[in-house]
Amino acid sequence: MPHPDVMEKLVSLCKRRGFIFQSSEIYGGAGSVWDYGPLGVELKKNLKDRWWHAMVRARDDIEGLDAAILMHPRVWEASGHVAGFTDPMVDCKACKARFRADKLEDAQCPRKPSKHPGEHGDCQLTEPRLFNLMFKTHIGPMEDTASVAYLRPETAQGIYVNFLNVQQASRQKVPFGIAQIGKAFRNEITPGNFIFRTREFEQMEMQFFIDPESDHMQWLEYWKAQRMAWHRSLGLSEDRLLFHQHTDKELAHYARAAFDIQFDFGGTLGFQEIEGVHHRGDFDLGRHQEYSSKRLEYVDQVSNRRYIPFVVETSVGADRTTLAVLVNGYHEEEVPGESEGRVVLKLDPRIAPVKAGIFPLVKKDGMPEFADKLAKELRAKFPVFYDEGGAIGRRYRRQDEVGTPFCLTIDGQTMSDGTLTVRDRDTLAQERVAADRVLEYLSARVL
Repeated sequence: MPHPDVMEKLVSLCKRRGFIFQSSEIYGGAGSVWDYGPLGVELKKNLKDRWWHAMVRARDDIEGLDAAILMHPRVWEASGHVAGFTDPMVDCKACKARFRADKLEDAQCPRKPSKHPGEHGDCQLTEPRLFNLMFKTHIGPMEDTASVAYLRPETAQGIYVNFLNVQQASRQKVPFGIAQIGKAFRNEITPGNFIFRTREFEQMEMQFFIDPESDHMQWLEYWKAQRMAWHRSLGLSEDRLLFHQHTDKELAHYARAAFDIQFDFGGTLGFQEIEGVHHRGDFDLGRHQEYSSKRLEYVDQVSNRRYIPFVVETSVGADRTTLAVLVNGYHEEEVPGESEGRVVLKLDPRIAPVKAGIFPLVKKDGMPEFADKLAKELRAKFPVFYDEGGAIGRRYRRQDEVGTPFCLTIDGQTMSDGTLTVRDRDTLAQERVAADRVLEYLSARVL
């Protein structure tokens, strides 16, 4: 059964509840650039922290790196981005819109949204021409060809040029990996679908360096399994995840094999890539050795060999994964015994931006003071939200919408026996828990 299209409703919820806003909205907005609000930044940080722990903290064969966004322009010549990082583009002379020539079936005509560009007589499309996706800038006071630089279109090249720096400083032996999280920029012709395709985005990448004489394809299978398991650990539904193997037509000229982990976003967007697991051979290090004239070979002192390692890359979009967990978690439900349904984000408690809502039932009898004190104690361990405004049912609904897994209500019984009500977001079940055990209770479920 196909999953419904919830994107329009999700965009509205994200703005209303403080997950994601359009950048520079008061000036009319910047096209396909987004700001993460108080809840969005927490959710995305939780995802990045889980990735970093899985890839760096929990392993002894992967090192961390934070490479600069601005790099020497020769880096992008060596990588092939200056000459080949292009998309075919067409312009419409009638509506002045611009589209990817190879993706017209995915685009909407601004004048007739039910039609694709070129499907009706009002369209006047130009011949395709190539358009480089890199943002160009200048370093230094003079804007001339000698000062040209680029905002990086991917984070991987910062890893490649630091391969020997990291290997020698950490004394790692092949096989080992280098991981980093960072911003990248692409001047996309047809961005869209909320934060799925944007001009400024964040990547979580790891390059794993392998002896070319080893069973390097086995490492590709290993990382495919590891990465799929990580996405499942976020709570993404099994039936919404699959591998897509690149065909010969899709495969990059330097790649030996490539697989995408795809997530079903529902509606017309359907299955789309959220992570790539690619065998890049020795292309990247070989090109940087050629263009820099510096040796980037690994020295195996045991076998007395020098070689350029093969690379298996895992590259996951932090923004796309954030969107995937939001889409996966969005539910509209009927509530037994209530005339109105509810909207709930069923986020895994470990990535939910707020772990608990804390409510005094009424604003008297010492309940606000008790609740405020509890909130301060819990806030030292994880994010909580204190709310004393409105009916208790309405407060529950507000926390359901933002994915808060538990709500704690301080009532008259709390003031007499020290227990409070803990409400579960997903099951709606309620139980009494001693206030002095709440930290232990929540920690076991949200950390």
